[in-house]
Amino acid sequence: MGNYIDNHLIRDENVVYETKFHWVIFLTLRGLFSLFLIPLFQRKLSEFAVTNRRIIIKTGFISRRTIEMNLSKIESVNVDQPVMGRIFGYGDITIIGTGGTRETFTHIQKPLEFRKAFQEMC
Repeated sequence: MGNYIDNHLIRDENVVYETKFHWVIFLTLRGLFSLFLIPLFQRKLSEFAVTNRRIIIKTGFISRRTIEMNLSKIESVNVDQPVMGRIFGYGDITIIGTGGTRETFTHIQKPLEFRKAFQEMC
């Protein structure tokens, strides 16, 4: 489990599922031009988790972006997978909140399992 998630769990909250960025992020121009350092830091420092109470997502290090949504406030978790994503097991997840909040995260490892963990908790 990631350090951010460990430090921000509330009482009686347990992590049900955790994932990270897929290795395919290394196969981009950004990865090539940075000698694969940016994707390495991106993968190591980002955390995606479903707990028994909420979804917690943290990306970035210097410029940090965090999303913490209670399960009761989430309308749906959508998954988009291109053909290569289906073959190699990655895709995009979009979390849609009740107030119209829409957060999309790309190149997530095993996005269908992430959605399934969310659905089982609701």
